[in-house]
Formats: sequence, structure tokens, C-alpha cells
Amino acid sequence: MNAYAPILVLGGIGAAFAIFSVIAASVIGPKRYNRAKLEAYECGIEPTPQAKGGGRFPIKYYLTAMLFIVFDIEIVFLYPWAVSFDALGIFGLVEMLLFVLTVFVAYAYVWRRGGLEWD
Repeated sequence: MNAYAPILVLGGIGAAFAIFSVIAASVIGPKRYNRAKLEAYECGIEPTPQAKGGGRFPIKYYLTAMLFIVFDIEIVFLYPWAVSFDALGIFGLVEMLLFVLTVFVAYAYVWRRGGLEWD
């Protein structure tokens, strides 16, 4: 149980922060409702009916999702590496540098192709 205590504490702190943020926003936040704010979309564009089979989505949505998955996978691999960093030694350091370099190349490619610019 002692090995899982830090994880449980971190999860508890995260949950407490999330609950506190929601409660604080509802208590402190402004409550100026009007007809426009209560509409389905607040961006000012009237919703239009979609085609029968559904509308087509721009490819930017999928590129953004794939970019999110790339960085999500990077974080999934960084946590165990950080936990066992001392045991891995120089081999683990070199392997993680190669991994981060590979992810950086993917990031630079997406950046260069304009995948981070939202039109």
C-alpha cells in the first residue's frame, strides 16, 4: 500500500482542486444571463441544419486529435521513465532523449505544415 500512497495523494489533490474550481467558479463568477448567452451557441453564428448523413468536418479536427494523441502518448511514456530513472542509468537517458527528439520532429513537422494554426 505504501507504493500507491503518492499516487492516491496526487489523485486526491487533483480531485479536490477540480471540485474546488467548479464550486468557486459558480460562487464567485458573474451571473449576467441574457438571451444570447442562453442560446445553444455563443459564438454569434446561427446554427444551420446539417445534411442528412451528417456534415463534413475539416481535416484540421483530425490533425488536432492526432497531435493530441502524440503528446498524450509521450506523457504516458515519460511517467514510468521518471519513476525508474535511477535504475535505468545512462541507457535510459539516451533512449528517452531519442524518444523526445522523435516527438519533437513530429511537432516541428506539424508546426511547419501549419497544423497549429486554427483558422
